[in-house]
Amino acid sequence: MVMANDDKDTIQTQDRTEQIFKLTSTIAQQLEKSRIAEYTELLNRPWRLIWLNILAGTARGVGIAIGFTFFAATIIYLLQILGALNLPIIGDYIADIVRIVQRQLELDY
Repeated sequence: MVMANDDKDTIQTQDRTEQIFKLTSTIAQQLEKSRIAEYTELLNRPWRLIWLNILAGTARGVGIAIGFTFFAATIIYLLQILGALNLPIIGDYIADIVRIVQRQLELDY
């Protein structure tokens, strides 16, 4: 009977060892996916971090400027079309907005 208990303990220990191994493997894979090593390396090189942030900020700024330009041009184009329809109240309001924008674009600074 003593042998049976020892066998059970051995099997339970092996099962726990396998569970710990699977859990450890899962954690290692998740850490690899999160690129924690690259992040810590980046933190140890502050000038590289600054350079990457400057590049990212510049790219965001250029992207926002281009996107806003397309958005504003589309809105102005739609307002010009609506102004051409000669809608009673809305048409006058839109025409005033278009005139103001066009004057601003024509001004030389």
